Amino acid sequence: MRLIRSAVLYTALALGANPAFAAPDLVPFLQGDMRKLVLADEPAAPLDAVVIDAADAEVPLSSYRGKYVLLNFWATWCPPCRAEMPALDRLQAELGGERFAVVTIATGRNPVPAIKDFFASASITHLPMLRDPKQTLARQMAVLGLPVTVILDPEGREIARMQGDAHWDGPEAKALIAALIASEG
Repeated sequence: MRLIRSAVLYTALALGANPAFAAPDLVPFLQGDMRKLVLADEPAAPLDAVVIDAADAEVPLSSYRGKYVLLNFWATWCPPCRAEMPALDRLQAELGGERFAVVTIATGRNPVPAIKDFFASASITHLPMLRDPKQTLARQMAVLGLPVTVILDPEGREIARMQGDAHWDGPEAKALIAALIASEG
């Protein structure tokens, strides 16, 4: 496997590919809901952003470096956001770990009690309760409308984005995430 990977990388470099952006080819995985995923031509520069948790403690996004991150912007008042959260929770439960994480960020006015109530009523147990109350990160990342999901590579760079909700625990999403995780092995 390493020999094949080395040959592919060598060929890509010989043909002038950008060696800093050696993400796996995700085009074959753009099926079903994943057809809405827009792949970046080049990864965006990583942000040194900080969000806050339910106890108002700062959480730097850089703490997720080293793994692929499915970064989901949502709000308690957003019906499509609420609808996809259980699927995001199941995706984190199944595939989350050292190489992948689902990170949900409630952006804008989302009181902590409302987030806690929603997590409890929807049985959300595997997702972090992070917030961006002043929409600082959302503005930095040009999040217009909700939900928005951004895939970050292990260096914290945006490599794909989806506007709108999706079945994140469906077979198409799992295949895409599995391809990302396998690319780091």
